[in-house]
Amino acid sequence: MVVGPFVEVAVVLGLLSGGTLLNRDTSVGLSDMDEDNLLTSHTRTPYSDDGIESGPADDKGIMMGDDIVHIVHSDKRPRTLYFGPWRRTVWTPNTARFRNRLLSRVLRKFPFLVEAWYWALLYWVYQLARAVSAVLLIDESVVQAARRHALQLVRVEEALAIFVEPAVQRFFLQRRPAVMRGINRLYAFVHIPGTILFLVFLYYITTTRPQRQMQIQQATLHPDVAAHRYRDRYRPDLYERRRRTMAMCNLVAFVLFTAWPVMPPRLLGADHLAHSSNDEAGYAFVDTVHATADGAQSVWTTNRFCNQYAAMPSLHFGYAFLIGLTVATLPLDAGDTRRAARARRRLLAVLGGLVYPALIWIAIIATANHFILDAVVGGIVCLAVWQVSGLLRNLLPLEDYFLSAVRIHKPSKRPATHSIRAAERVD
Repeated sequence: MVVGPFVEVAVVLGLLSGGTLLNRDTSVGLSDMDEDNLLTSHTRTPYSDDGIESGPADDKGIMMGDDIVHIVHSDKRPRTLYFGPWRRTVWTPNTARFRNRLLSRVLRKFPFLVEAWYWALLYWVYQLARAVSAVLLIDESVVQAARRHALQLVRVEEALAIFVEPAVQRFFLQRRPAVMRGINRLYAFVHIPGTILFLVFLYYITTTRPQRQMQIQQATLHPDVAAHRYRDRYRPDLYERRRRTMAMCNLVAFVLFTAWPVMPPRLLGADHLAHSSNDEAGYAFVDTVHATADGAQSVWTTNRFCNQYAAMPSLHFGYAFLIGLTVATLPLDAGDTRRAARARRRLLAVLGGLVYPALIWIAIIATANHFILDAVVGGIVCLAVWQVSGLLRNLLPLEDYFLSAVRIHKPSKRPATHSIRAAERVD
């Protein structure tokens, strides 16, 4: 059975819509206006929102969120560009003057729309780049190079005694055919919706929930130690650094598979190789997702613009690896002082963080869409990009000019506000 493209698109739109509603700001309405005299401030905050990167000096001190001062009545605002030790401050349009326009108020009420916009932009730019490479750059020489690189990976895995892909696929095809059908669907239909669901959940616990707790506390004028503790442990930068890492993973992956194309194992099967050698045909991989009755073709991966020679690195596994690490390392409730209880919760978090990447690893190997080394490189790319993801902050001036051109002000993320007026003192 093939899930229709409209159903797949509807699922994605449903998740984004649900995330938008879940993460709405319940303290303001669409008609609420900000008063200039309450907005003007030179106040600094340990939290900053730059859309691409924010937080208290990141985890490595590279985010520099405390250098942003938002002066509402100024036409310009400072942005800091950096690369390693190099720093330069530039002045860009200050969009605060557009904060009461309709679209700005919509974004203030539904701040997750900004995240949906980021991901739509990222996805379509990435897909456009892949389409250009698939249509304009893929020729017979690239196909031959991709086949040659794939066989080189096979040789390396054989030397390392980790070339188990054929055995894994045979096990599920011959002994667990029902499970194989589920694996096909897992590979085809879970990657994009699963990533969106993760981002919705993470945004809620790091941004929306702390903000609501502090709003309730400040509205009742009673200090809530638990709310402050939760806010201090779950901050917007926990979400934003992971979003940035995923975005940069796409960029690095595009560069890698364009420079060094790799044919997936499923295309090394005898049915796909008109000029295959005996060694190549002997691998006998089966394209279980696209070429069998039990397959599960996805609208996101089966179109004429999809680059079939982009197996290295595996973003399926890279994303799953980052999601698993996040689940395993999320801060625990500091209010629970019982050591045994905290140890059990951490163990459950670690086990939960292992499940998803393990399932995705099985899926990409059993369906013959990736080699083991593709997954390894996907994880390495994820870890490497994590260290330098703050470089995306250098794109903020472009965002400021774009928002100024369309006359929109982007809302800030503040976990400790009781009103939108206080929330937007620093942008």
